[in-house]
Amino acid sequence: MISVTQLFRHPLKSHGREELGEVFLTAGQPVPWDRVWAVAHDRSKADGAKWVACANFSIGSKAPALMAINARWDETAQILTLSHPGRPDLAFNPDRDQDIFLKWVRPLVPENRALPARILRLSGRGFTDTPYPSVSLCNMASHRTVAAKAGASLSVQRWRGNIWFDAEHPWTEFDWLGKDVAIGGAVLRVRERIVRCRATMASPKTGERDIDTLKILNTWDHQDFGVYAEVIQSGPVAINDPVEVL
Repeated sequence: MISVTQLFRHPLKSHGREELGEVFLTAGQPVPWDRVWAVAHDRSKADGAKWVACANFSIGSKAPALMAINARWDETAQILTLSHPGRPDLAFNPDRDQDIFLKWVRPLVPENRALPARILRLSGRGFTDTPYPSVSLCNMASHRTVAAKAGASLSVQRWRGNIWFDAEHPWTEFDWLGKDVAIGGAVLRVRERIVRCRATMASPKTGERDIDTLKILNTWDHQDFGVYAEVIQSGPVAINDPVEVL
């Protein structure tokens, strides 16, 4: 039986991940508090009024040091805490405390890249990596296959996935396109494969590029890892919950 092994959310897009024990998925929505905020750079025209593509934001493919950020969101206190091996911990409210965040994150962005300028919030659907509110599903068997070819122990955090599961075979998730998948009490419809970028080349521990994940993926004649899905039936999802293709 395929089952859930890990759950993650990323409150501030490309700026840290938070591991969870359970979530409640709502139809037509991403994982709660996933990518609610994003950091627009100084060349972006995004204003937070609508969804826009990743090119408008500070992201790990352009600033690999961002990949070493961990996050913790306190919904009650409305405080996001970020940690990084090269920076002191920062606790702040993303809607009110932008200046202290921008000062904190600036050393993590290369001088030759567009610089972080402002935090934007997109309530309801968030700044997911797709034009529709998506949840990313990742297969541990696929991850182990990539790690074996890399000849290294790789963290699953490189892939910034939401729901991790352990299937018997690698890439089996690609066969789910267009199908509905029951995960715990929720049902998701798998929409597309996830084409990966240079962000996955950076270590989540150090923020330095150390493994050419894209070259490894291309040995299978694709640059894909995981799939995007859309929640079509609300319900709870927790570690060890079954994953079943309907």
